Amino acid sequence: MKFDNRVTQMLGVEYPIVQAPMGWIARSALASAVSNAGGLGIIETSSGELDAVKAEIKKMKLLTQKPFGVNIAQAFVKDPDIAQFVIDQGVTFVTTSAGSPTRYTDQLKRAGLTVFHVVPTLTAALKAVAAGVDGLIVEGGEGGGFKNPNEVASMVLLPLVRSKVDVPIIAAGGMVDGGTMAAAFALGAEGIQMGTRMVSALESPVHQNWKQAIVDAPETGTVFLNKFHSPALRALKTDRTSRLEANSAENIMPEFGDAQALYFGGDMEAAIPLSGQVAGRIESIKPVADILHETRDEFFRILEALQRQYL
Repeated sequence: MKFDNRVTQMLGVEYPIVQAPMGWIARSALASAVSNAGGLGIIETSSGELDAVKAEIKKMKLLTQKPFGVNIAQAFVKDPDIAQFVIDQGVTFVTTSAGSPTRYTDQLKRAGLTVFHVVPTLTAALKAVAAGVDGLIVEGGEGGGFKNPNEVASMVLLPLVRSKVDVPIIAAGGMVDGGTMAAAFALGAEGIQMGTRMVSALESPVHQNWKQAIVDAPETGTVFLNKFHSPALRALKTDRTSRLEANSAENIMPEFGDAQALYFGGDMEAAIPLSGQVAGRIESIKPVADILHETRDEFFRILEALQRQYL
């Protein structure tokens, strides 16, 4: 059995599974593994290191012959020419996030790119569709990373957005396996995006300490930070993040910490280890190909079992 829907057709992929564009992490080693396994790898720009991003895109073209994309994280990239930068790299798919969909959609689409915008609310989804995006990444509040302060869970947000728009939807937040993928499809998605599951993957460039912390985390092992400011964040529970959670009156972004020391040095208290609630369901570190293939197999097993039981 195989996937065949608007997402696989638009992205040119075998599996409608997209890797989230985590800063510094979503680079060629991880993204090429995702694309080579049949999903869609994404190169990040949120680090702001555009010279490094350009080099990573060049590496991608050596590491895979499969499609891949680039994310424009508007709030974190200060270069006003970021859209033209992405166009010049010769990619055909882009996700835009952390900003208005009206800012770059026209320019990107005129250049022939397929554009999906990340939305955390129905209002944002309607605005993105009105701006002319090709599709949406609908992101529930249980996901890791930078979030809308008014979090809405995927179980509520996804069917709500689907009931109001006709464009293809990729579900993000809580996506970790074939079961969550089947649930997302039942609620109106045609693809899923995985973040925390990919951070913990064998090919992820982050330090083993962070991967093991994800594996060790219980379902209650994340905190939601900066709720009264913007952006909010979901992260693993550590001494640092527990302290910041208790200090909700102040914007914690100045105390984010040394990301490089955490990501690649393994110091779990050096910065905020962004992570989704699905950390509580990740039990081992696996190669990307195994993650994608197991997700596909479980997805179709669940559909077959439901059909036998109820149809």
